[in-house]
Amino acid sequence: MSSLPPLLGSKPIGGTYDVIIIGSGPAGLTAAIYTGRARLKTLVIAGSSWGGQLMLTSQVENYPGFPDGILGSDLMNNMLKQAQRFGAEIVFEDAENVDLSRRPFKVVAGGIAYESHAVIIATGASPKELGVDGEERLRGKGVSNCAVCDGAFFKDKNVVVVGGGDSAMEEALFLTKFAKKVKVIHRRSELRATKILQERAFSNPKIEFLWNSVVEEILGGQRVEGVRVKRVDTGEKFEIPCDGVFVSIGYKPNTELFKGQVEMDEKGYIIVRDSTKTSVEGVFVAGEAKDYRYRQAITAAGEGCQAALDAIKYLEDVKHRSK
Repeated sequence: MSSLPPLLGSKPIGGTYDVIIIGSGPAGLTAAIYTGRARLKTLVIAGSSWGGQLMLTSQVENYPGFPDGILGSDLMNNMLKQAQRFGAEIVFEDAENVDLSRRPFKVVAGGIAYESHAVIIATGASPKELGVDGEERLRGKGVSNCAVCDGAFFKDKNVVVVGGGDSAMEEALFLTKFAKKVKVIHRRSELRATKILQERAFSNPKIEFLWNSVVEEILGGQRVEGVRVKRVDTGEKFEIPCDGVFVSIGYKPNTELFKGQVEMDEKGYIIVRDSTKTSVEGVFVAGEAKDYRYRQAITAAGEGCQAALDAIKYLEDVKHRSK
């Protein structure tokens, strides 16, 4: 994990802002760049693990403007510096409590209360878990959700990747830099990943595929020693020896903080009514807290821009109505 970058100016210690942005991935920091440039007093509640999922991504190849790619952490550091350049204040604490029922809105982070006239939710999403025996007990002992973080610990080892989407293929391909063999276990008979990632995975001699299968248990005492697998088509059960299990089966939105305060769907994604507007006037949302389809840095950044412009327009309208 990257160390905290140097902050410009003094640390925020409470007070009232034009807009508070909760989250510091591409959506949140892009929003901060726009609100800062609009000369709005902006506070970013960045979180103790700031920067979103890109901080755990090695090479980002599909973000426009970087023909040779860029490290995810470098991209996020650049965005943070740009937001600070336009005056955004940053708090590297997690939001602990939010009250969207009162005006101004109230957000508590690091035990300090902040208020604002508009809020942008950009809290993103987190990896889903398998929910099987051994997963939690062996987390950090061979079970991981991040190949970039932990891949180097599996040099010349046999590892398993569970999943069939883009993130699973990216994990598998990255792990081939270290592991002796990577076995991808997928519950379906074909991948959901984009074609270019499928082509790379299928052509890599270190990657093998086990189709129509699910992991029922992760085995091991002090460390991962294998997985128990079940074929969904035949019901057959068997064990696969391995040294590591990388779980990449999707994400869940980080929206628990706002439950009961803004309208959500059954999966916890925040519902938008027009552009980035939520069910609460003056509260906007961008990125994977609402986006369960695209999940790209560029779409998150675009939505961050939209949310900022919507917030700017809202605050202008409120000011005009109060005259």
